[in-house]
Amino acid sequence: MSPASAKSPADLDQLCINTIRTLSMDAVQKANSGHPGTPMALAPVAFHLWQNHLRYDPEAPLWPNRDRFVLSVGHASMLLYSLLHLAGVKAVGEDGKPTGGPAVSLDDIKQFRQLDSKTPGHPEYRETTGVETTTGPLGQGLGNSVGMAMAARWHEAHFNQPGAALFGYRVYALCGDGDMMEGVSHEAASLAGHLRLSNLIWIYDSNRITIEGHTDLAYSDDVESRFRGYNWNTMHVDDANDEAALEAAINKAKATTDKPTLIVVKSIIAWGAPNKQDTSAAHGEPLGEEEIKLAKRAYGWPEDAQFLVPEGVREHFAAGMGARGKAAREEWEKRFADYGKQFPELGAQFSQMHANALPDNWDADIPVFEPDEKGIATRESSGKVLNAIAQRIPWMIGGAADLAPSTKTNLKFEGAGSFEHDSYGGRNLHFGIREHGMGAVANGLALSGLRPFASTFLIFSDYMKPPIRLSAIMEVPVVYVFTHDSIGVGEDGPTHQPIEQLASLRGVPGLTTLRPADANEVGEAWRVALSRPHVPACIVVTRQPLPTFDRKKYGPAEGVRRGAYVLADAPDGKKPEVLLLATGSEVSLCVAAYEKLKAEGVAARVVSMPSWDIFEQQDHAYKDSVLPPDVNARVAVEQAATLGWDRYVGRLGSQIVMHTFGASAPLKALKTKFGFTPERVYDEAKKQIERVKSNGKE
Repeated sequence: MSPASAKSPADLDQLCINTIRTLSMDAVQKANSGHPGTPMALAPVAFHLWQNHLRYDPEAPLWPNRDRFVLSVGHASMLLYSLLHLAGVKAVGEDGKPTGGPAVSLDDIKQFRQLDSKTPGHPEYRETTGVETTTGPLGQGLGNSVGMAMAARWHEAHFNQPGAALFGYRVYALCGDGDMMEGVSHEAASLAGHLRLSNLIWIYDSNRITIEGHTDLAYSDDVESRFRGYNWNTMHVDDANDEAALEAAINKAKATTDKPTLIVVKSIIAWGAPNKQDTSAAHGEPLGEEEIKLAKRAYGWPEDAQFLVPEGVREHFAAGMGARGKAAREEWEKRFADYGKQFPELGAQFSQMHANALPDNWDADIPVFEPDEKGIATRESSGKVLNAIAQRIPWMIGGAADLAPSTKTNLKFEGAGSFEHDSYGGRNLHFGIREHGMGAVANGLALSGLRPFASTFLIFSDYMKPPIRLSAIMEVPVVYVFTHDSIGVGEDGPTHQPIEQLASLRGVPGLTTLRPADANEVGEAWRVALSRPHVPACIVVTRQPLPTFDRKKYGPAEGVRRGAYVLADAPDGKKPEVLLLATGSEVSLCVAAYEKLKAEGVAARVVSMPSWDIFEQQDHAYKDSVLPPDVNARVAVEQAATLGWDRYVGRLGSQIVMHTFGASAPLKALKTKFGFTPERVYDEAKKQIERVKSNGKE
């Protein structure tokens, strides 16, 4: 469609589609990097969805009852950036208020994939207004979309009242062959079908092309049959350019009330670039100037024009999607004002949730645990703390990968209930044995304003590392509860005994990892995790009982808030001769060794270090007060891999850690075999003191 000849609504539709295509190919070519094929092929699908169906107001992109659009094929980012620009989506700042500028300007598109631009290679939540979630790792966006659809159903069940419905939005996700191959999409789809999330619509671009070539190389699934087995409604559109078929399929999906919908759309990648059809090059490389000219010629486009937005394109979007979305949003705002008067408590809850805040005194009921030498497993105390907190945060919701009775993450108070297809207001989520999907769903819940938690054994955190990493990238406050945190798992053996997982989690920028040493440290760990609205957290707890320290004798558990603190110190203000450092279950070993050293007149200090990353955020004065630089005799104790401890004990310090995988045996035998005993800590402390004395000043 030539820009000059577009007059009818159908002509304007095609003009918008071709503008999306040409902006995408021009941006990728200028960057000399990116994926032009999918944005070109899917331009008709995305345009018709946005223009005719998506309930979204570009002037208020955070409107709570908006439909969500997830681009799970994140490599097709220029498709989304083009839509955001042409639809006139307004930018919103960190405070949630409009900045006055566009979410994506034409200059931003010209800076595609450049440093500090609003148009990075894959869409990034928080970086670009209108991006609902960070996508790129294939399948993750689909998992997020399931979490968003679950959140929508929970919003409806919790807030909607007779004659006063606040919520009823849909979630659309655009996906491709790569998404369908990744296992996380299977986990998410299975869960969505079980929950009958009819507000969820996935549009699957079946172009049969991946980076290596045609999908026949490795993929021959009957996707529609598989999804019907997942309890999905499935439809087929033979040509992505068939507007009537697309409209009919989307309308039928919207009318479905008992299951999610998959619409399979056939497209030819890089449609309109004759020499690039059905090639992997069009998927992962710029087209080249000559191919772009050929494509533009096919569109009736000025061949030498770059980043052209013809007259009428923005206006057409504004008259369609923009006008429809604005009317819906303004009507909702009037309804919400009335709702707040009629249901003030629910209205206040929603306002707090939408502002990513927590209720006043949300932590008032965190229990204080009395000293107990026998103690309690920190998974047990975590469960008690979680239930105390969740009663005060109505939008706190979560569960485990079929392990809630073992991870102690059941919400047991009156009214908690289970989230199921006939009870969407429940707050206990049952993820089944789907760790990867669970993490992706949890991110979708957090992106929708809820405060989710997700739980499994620490060893299985490996199954959900991608969504944990994305939680940190997006700065969404998911709390991951990981139990069975050490060789303390015992007889289950090395397959279930985590060794390297703590180091892996500590290595994720922006993720807080907490391994509390007793029940009161657990309470503080939860307080820390929930008080940081833009930081995801892992709380790592034990299966076996740990002593509950007498806080009148030892340092207060509030020290957890600073990452590491002095739990037991040398008497009478003496300078310690040796520092005993540990986390979690090993802190009690250090305390036992400390008491023996103290009885012998040796000045020792025990430092509990539940969170390395929080400790590293403290100022130098505090860090030096906990770990005096001039005390070189140091012992670190942790039932995990050694990686990182040299930062705190130095090259010559002792490390009682795991250098191998574990073994299958009762815990007592394992502790003896691997040296996790008070006697071993005591011996290493004495050796360290002697080393420093014999070497003089180091």
